[in-house]
Amino acid sequence: MRHLLLLLSLAAPLAQAAEPVRVFVSVLPQQTFVEQLGGPAVRVESLVRPGFSPHTYEPTPNQIARLADADLFIGIGLPFEAAWMERLRAVNPDIRVLDLGDGIERRPMEVHDHDEGEGRTGDHADHSDHDHDRTSHPPAAAESELDPHIWTSPLLVKTMGERIASALAELDPARSSQYAANLAAFQSELDTLDRDIRAQLVGLKHRRFMVFHPAWGYFAEAYGLTQIPIEKEGKDPGPRSLKALIDQARAREVRVIFVQPQFSRKSADQVARAIGGRVEVIDNLSPDYFENLRRVARVIAESER
Repeated sequence: MRHLLLLLSLAAPLAQAAEPVRVFVSVLPQQTFVEQLGGPAVRVESLVRPGFSPHTYEPTPNQIARLADADLFIGIGLPFEAAWMERLRAVNPDIRVLDLGDGIERRPMEVHDHDEGEGRTGDHADHSDHDHDRTSHPPAAAESELDPHIWTSPLLVKTMGERIASALAELDPARSSQYAANLAAFQSELDTLDRDIRAQLVGLKHRRFMVFHPAWGYFAEAYGLTQIPIEKEGKDPGPRSLKALIDQARAREVRVIFVQPQFSRKSADQVARAIGGRVEVIDNLSPDYFENLRRVARVIAESER
């Protein structure tokens, strides 16, 4: 009996240590990051499900119920997070909250002034040899919004990885060495991704691409590219604006237009037909993060051939 009690006493802390850390994130790329950093020691779920837009998302009642038992919520600065934080705190006052956007300088959300035929990005605008095309008009109101798509830059994801691993280690110190080893492998994979993207884009002459929704600003900034948005305040351009976009695409020698599956591709198809370009459906919310960014670089590079 004494031996049995001893075995039970030893098994109890082992069973407790085996309990995974329960994590919620906002979008699917974050889920990929946490799964790679936590491995089997975490159980992670994304609030924004496949096919939904994070800009208009509302968590389901079932998700709110599961959040009540979560240990950690990892945000990334999307508008719905702030709107739902009070409710999250109400159902789970002890949950730890980590905002991966903290400490990262946000870009202005790019808007397309359809009447002027130019996408504007504030201080991050494209100051190339086309500066004479710039307008002196005040920025559009939407330009004051900050771009939340920080995960499209592998360089920024390296910083996020450090913060995620640190948060997991604080919640689960018994497995801190495991999280540290996972972080080293994750950072190495990001370094390889960065090198691969740069190798794809080296010597590229046409460094502009068009997008319906401007979700690739941090990627463009990291690799010396310029994205030109089609939408304005989430809406398709009218006939006059569409003509301005086509004229701009021709003048800028745009060869490829990205659309997300969550948005209409009608305008993108019209522009592509007019300029002899191609439309590519690429989702910045894809959980296959590494291959997805390689594909973006590959499509941009191939569009020059």
